[in-house]
Amino acid sequence: MNKLIQNEMMKLIAKKRLIVIALIIGVLVTLFTYAQYKQVQTQREKLGTSDWRTILQQQIIDTTNRLSSSRMQDEWKKQLQISLKQQQYYLDHDINPAEPGAPTFMRIFLENSIDLFLPLMVMVIASDLVSSEHSLGSIKLLLTRPIKRWKVLLSKYITLCLAVSLVVAITGILSYLISGIVFGFKGWGAPILTGFNVTETGLNTSEVKLLSLWKFLLMDFGLVWFVSIVVGTLSFMLSVLIRSTAAGMGVMLAALISGAILTNMVSSWETAKYLFMVNLRLTDYMKGTAPPIEGMNLSFSIMILFVWWAAALFVSFFVFTKKDVY
Repeated sequence: MNKLIQNEMMKLIAKKRLIVIALIIGVLVTLFTYAQYKQVQTQREKLGTSDWRTILQQQIIDTTNRLSSSRMQDEWKKQLQISLKQQQYYLDHDINPAEPGAPTFMRIFLENSIDLFLPLMVMVIASDLVSSEHSLGSIKLLLTRPIKRWKVLLSKYITLCLAVSLVVAITGILSYLISGIVFGFKGWGAPILTGFNVTETGLNTSEVKLLSLWKFLLMDFGLVWFVSIVVGTLSFMLSVLIRSTAAGMGVMLAALISGAILTNMVSSWETAKYLFMVNLRLTDYMKGTAPPIEGMNLSFSIMILFVWWAAALFVSFFVFTKKDVY
């Protein structure tokens, strides 16, 4: 098994996709860092100070003004009301919700990448792990070897898990190093609040807990890794089912983009909460953001994603072990 995994890793490295993904992540992190820097500079020029309390008070005023608009939909109004209460809670407890530094940037970048950017990077790797064997003409050799088919597929899946872990690690490392040049590398022990619970009546703060940022980041990384594994497994299943790599990537791309759109439009479509792409933003529950559909919570979304992961893995192994060689 070790030799099979080593062989699959060598094939993956030879394709140089990990290098390309690392370059894409590096470029995007650089752009986000610059955008964040410009935002901070604009706030300083507008308010004439860098004091976070003054900035947060202005954000509260801006949010309150937006809520006074009669044209705003009820869904957006509810989200803004929740955001307003969170901002006020941070101000009342004298806690900076965006402590300057690379760790804070890393947290924000991960939270904004969890449902589309990172899944797309994972999809690039997973979509051709099996289907590429067809295009290269090596599928016959692969399936007629004296090694059991499930072992062959398992070696590919373990390779995928290792690659996903590497992509998540690269994202964290690059976001920390690049943003640290601009914002500094301190801030691991900065306080951050979690445990905000969105209910029918609004925001419940009875279970709010104070954590150090490094502990919060560990949970964020765990959720991001889990989502990436689920998306990678679904892409892996498509690679087994569909011979064309482009077709498999197209299907997964459509699913991920539709999920990003549906998340903002499905509040009245209750059964949509069972779709995997609506449950990808697990880090939102850590922040206390209102779920896309009422009744959803972290445990529910993890359970739904786990079911999709298990089903995709079962289908992959069942089809691959029964696949005809021709």
